[in-house]
Amino acid sequence: MTAIASETRLDAPVDVRFTAKGTPLAVRHDGRIWAVAAEPVHWFARDSWWESRRSVPVGIGNVVDIEHWRVQVRLGTNSTLRTFELRLDPLSEQWLLESISDSH
Repeated sequence: MTAIASETRLDAPVDVRFTAKGTPLAVRHDGRIWAVAAEPVHWFARDSWWESRRSVPVGIGNVVDIEHWRVQVRLGTNSTLRTFELRLDPLSEQWLLESISDSH
């Protein structure tokens, strides 16, 4: 049997709960709470500021780093493991669920 991964692209607003050390603990999406079930992966990407032509006042802070987390989550101990890709854009306080993927 071959595992086939499927992915859904979303960019949906979500609430993320973090541990005291700043690691995702749970994600609230679509009225449900998904618990993080494995060690998350964290990275930063750069915004293409030259393409968006976004301008901000001098001294506003970091406006080019996009924060990402890839977390494996589940609804309960027996539920299917899914992978959420989370994104926080520069100057935003709202996390976005960029995509959901799982194996069949």
